[in-house]
Amino acid sequence: MLFSYPPQARVGKTLPKKKIYEHARVSASLRQKIIKQVANITWEFKLSPETINLAATPTVPEIEVFMIELKGDDLSADVIRCVDTAIPFPVIYEVKSGNRIKVLAAYKRPSEADSSKWVTETYFETEWFSGSIEREPLFSSIDLGRLYENILIGMMPIKRRREEAFSVMASRAGEIRRLEREAESLSSKLRKEKQFNRKVELNAALRKLRQEINELSR
Repeated sequence: MLFSYPPQARVGKTLPKKKIYEHARVSASLRQKIIKQVANITWEFKLSPETINLAATPTVPEIEVFMIELKGDDLSADVIRCVDTAIPFPVIYEVKSGNRIKVLAAYKRPSEADSSKWVTETYFETEWFSGSIEREPLFSSIDLGRLYENILIGMMPIKRRREEAFSVMASRAGEIRRLEREAESLSSKLRKEKQFNRKVELNAALRKLRQEINELSR
């Protein structure tokens, strides 16, 4: 879903790519990928106690909303992780390609070993929306931490279990994504495999993965 953010929270500043290079380790190949895929990055909104009158929490002092305008349709995982590394706060990304927009974000939290560093977990994303779609109001929340959780939960492919902590739910959803990618890889190998015995092995492994995914999804 696309949200209508409060006008008082608007920033509207371009984030130069050189700032990303300064705050993240960027190899020559990754730099070329950023140049090839990303047209512009704009810091659109800052959701903080000062801008939307919601209290900060230790893990969510503020939430940034960035727009990434693509040159084509592709946005590589290592590109978005690189951008995230350069921003020391939880971030919600709106990714624009032509007249289409999708929302992309990972569960981002302070490191337990070093609170000055951030840990970025699995990315979740919405489907593509028309850029002209009517936006929805933000969730009603008691603080920025709960607002952040609600936004991310809306992108996760599972429902929250009764009394399940958000961090546990995020880990469960992340594990499902990992297993789904593994299942896709196995399915691809199975389609190409010619040997009967190897097909039997791959089928058994694929059934096991799908069973794990099903159990985690309940």
